[in-house]
Amino acid sequence: MSPTTVALVTGGTSGLGLAVADRLISSGVLPVLLGRSEERGQEALKALGGPAVFVRGDVADEPEVTEALDVATRHGSLRIVVNCAGVPHAARVLGRSGPHSLERFVDVVTTNLVGTFNVVRLASERMAANAPVDQERGVIVNTASLAAFEGQVGQAAYAASKGGIVSMTLPLARELADSLIRVVTVAPGFFATPAVATVPAAARAALDHDLVHPKRWGDPGEFAGLIAHIIDNPMINGETIRIDGAVRMSSSPRRRSS
Repeated sequence: MSPTTVALVTGGTSGLGLAVADRLISSGVLPVLLGRSEERGQEALKALGGPAVFVRGDVADEPEVTEALDVATRHGSLRIVVNCAGVPHAARVLGRSGPHSLERFVDVVTTNLVGTFNVVRLASERMAANAPVDQERGVIVNTASLAAFEGQVGQAAYAASKGGIVSMTLPLARELADSLIRVVTVAPGFFATPAVATVPAAARAALDHDLVHPKRWGDPGEFAGLIAHIIDNPMINGETIRIDGAVRMSSSPRRRSS
């Protein structure tokens, strides 16, 4: 990659996104990190071992995404977008305190699905203006989840948001093919990220029962390695790739036995 190649990494201030940004730097790409927390953004810049830029913003906010893209294009040629921004959520449709909050359902879908689409639509316009390099103007990688296929009890909102990302992958790839832009989705399983610290130990132990091989949670660097391969391999397009160690989630952790 040319040193002037720029990547926009949403959710790039921690976890999977931060690992992707670090891997991109090692390939000579300048990552522009988009995140909602100024504090986490500055911490991410300190943690990365190379040049990077942070822009505070929300993926579902058009002006803020536009600003991030302006920053990216000022630094070079925007040829890579990796969408890692998202919010986890778990709540039953019929809970003890009543039905699932409609507002919360909308919030989850807005961030995870609408936000991803917002970045894709705005970034692809910038990429389409690039001069082709090896018959390609850009690549967009979105992040779904195993919940898109095997959502557990309490994951209706989260599964809907991630399932939408999977469903729009092929239509986006087909449409943007005329602009020489690839679109790929990655569906990660259980990865050891800072967000895991918020999961109760008992819940994590229950999830461990689903592990097949390797019998451990993934390292964010392994996720980043797949992203790097997708970027480098022009034949990967219009596909959702699972990276999960053969995990297939059960209906509910509460139904598992030791």
